[in-house]
Amino acid sequence: MKARIPGAPQGGQAAMMQRLQEMQDQMQRTQEEVEATDFTASAGGGVVEATVTGAKVVKDIKISPEAVDPEEVEMLQDLVIAAVNEALRKAEDAMVQGMEKAKGGLNIPGLF
Repeated sequence: MKARIPGAPQGGQAAMMQRLQEMQDQMQRTQEEVEATDFTASAGGGVVEATVTGAKVVKDIKISPEAVDPEEVEMLQDLVIAAVNEALRKAEDAMVQGMEKAKGGLNIPGLF
């Protein structure tokens, strides 16, 4: 006779495998959703705007005409880098948050 712990999930290993498969499916869907999402960020008060995909691919760069000054090329380059990096950070944050939600609070080594 096996002892039963009150409140513990029943079903043993098969139920655990089912739950892990569901979690893996949810994580896959989440990854696909995030990768298909565009993330936009701006720098310099909006004069430079970068859009990346959740797959971390730069999709668009917009530069306002007032940002283009031949004497300030280095500043413009810095603004472009800042906007792209912020958009990439947003994409990464969305992926991490989605994976945490998909894991459902489980702490499994090797998963995000």
